[in-house]
Amino acid sequence: MSHRLPFLALLATAFAFLTGPTWARCSANVSMLGNDGVQLASLDRLRLANGPSPSRAVITFLGHSSYQIDTPQGVRAITDYNGVNGFGRKPDIVTMNNAHSTHFTDDPEEGITYVLRGWPSKPGESEAKYDVQLKDMKVWNVPTNARDWGGQSARINGNSIFIYAIADLCIAHLGHLHHRLTKEHLEELGRIDVLMVPIDGAYTMGMPLMVDVIKQIQPKIVLPMHYWGRAQVNRFETLMAELDADFVWPDRRTIEVAREELPEKLTVMVVGGNGGD
Repeated sequence: MSHRLPFLALLATAFAFLTGPTWARCSANVSMLGNDGVQLASLDRLRLANGPSPSRAVITFLGHSSYQIDTPQGVRAITDYNGVNGFGRKPDIVTMNNAHSTHFTDDPEEGITYVLRGWPSKPGESEAKYDVQLKDMKVWNVPTNARDWGGQSARINGNSIFIYAIADLCIAHLGHLHHRLTKEHLEELGRIDVLMVPIDGAYTMGMPLMVDVIKQIQPKIVLPMHYWGRAQVNRFETLMAELDADFVWPDRRTIEVAREELPEKLTVMVVGGNGGD
């Protein structure tokens, strides 16, 4: 790897702080750096602060649709936070979707800096819209529609795709996505490096349609979630063959991902193992 990369990463971070809110939108025009390595990390030694890159995160699968994301400066976020999934100290940022009670809680822990509900939850609110920053993590959302489980009609802006930017690394969580994305959605998302994808094939959307969404977003790493057994993973693997994706089965539920070390080839990391939950 070129000795220039650490300098470039620091330069990009400095530029990010000078340019303000646009920093969060990871541009599709940013050059891809690095080699094909994805580093494993252990739960008992999160040494991100000493890592060579500010564009780095430790990602831990907590169960169902919940991932924990830890940054070099010690910010902790939990996706689809339900008040149960998690361990250790409380998170600083939590994001939620209201498809089922396993994706949200009405009683989050006290002391969480940002509690972000991904649906219109206030009187007169037509959509949930966020753009927040805490130290080296920036979080925003892209509202999408969701089904009304009673009449199967659309709930406008009833779901959110949340994006977590750590310097120049962008991680997106599709939430309880129920449809393909529009051009406007994709423009709001920008470049996504790591994509957390529900693969249940029923409660969210059919698995072939979810593969279409992956093709739309074009991440480097896909993290499956929201599944209940090896059969769903096997079907997902079969469908992802058209994208020539590599499948990796880490020996633990925690990985470390750095922007400069993203794989050149699309890689699916099954951090939830055979069962997902």
